[in-house]
Amino acid sequence: MKNLDLYSQGSWLPILLSLVLLLYALFMPKKGIGWREFYVTFGIVGYIAWISDSVLGKMLDLVDFGNPKITGLGEFLSYSLIPSSLSVIYLNYVTRTIKWKLAILFTIISTMIEWGMRSVGYMKPHGWSFYISIPLYVVVFRFILPLHRKWISCKAD
Repeated sequence: MKNLDLYSQGSWLPILLSLVLLLYALFMPKKGIGWREFYVTFGIVGYIAWISDSVLGKMLDLVDFGNPKITGLGEFLSYSLIPSSLSVIYLNYVTRTIKWKLAILFTIISTMIEWGMRSVGYMKPHGWSFYISIPLYVVVFRFILPLHRKWISCKAD
């Protein structure tokens, strides 16, 4: 049980957010993506999130989630489900006409999630800041995810 790190301050938030976002992503009406794109995006974004955690959290020690010595359930779900769920939700709704509006909205949502995890004491930055996160979110939502969508759907958008 101790390896699940359930007793870390604020661990309830990433667990709750992960489950809510995953359930929404699974049951939302699929408009802009199908199950194939869902599956591919979920896996690729999850993989990139884990690589980012390894580099930024472990190797560079810029941020800790929960107990820094344990990869607990909250951290596991934070990297496995939150970015992947947000990505498939974003790709489901993004269109050519609202790319910037949706990118800004999802940047705000991502920033609020990060702020929430900091506020409840689950995320402890050691050099990581919103000055890094916010531009990164904009680039991911406005440029990288639409490009990813083109590659996996084999359609010009």
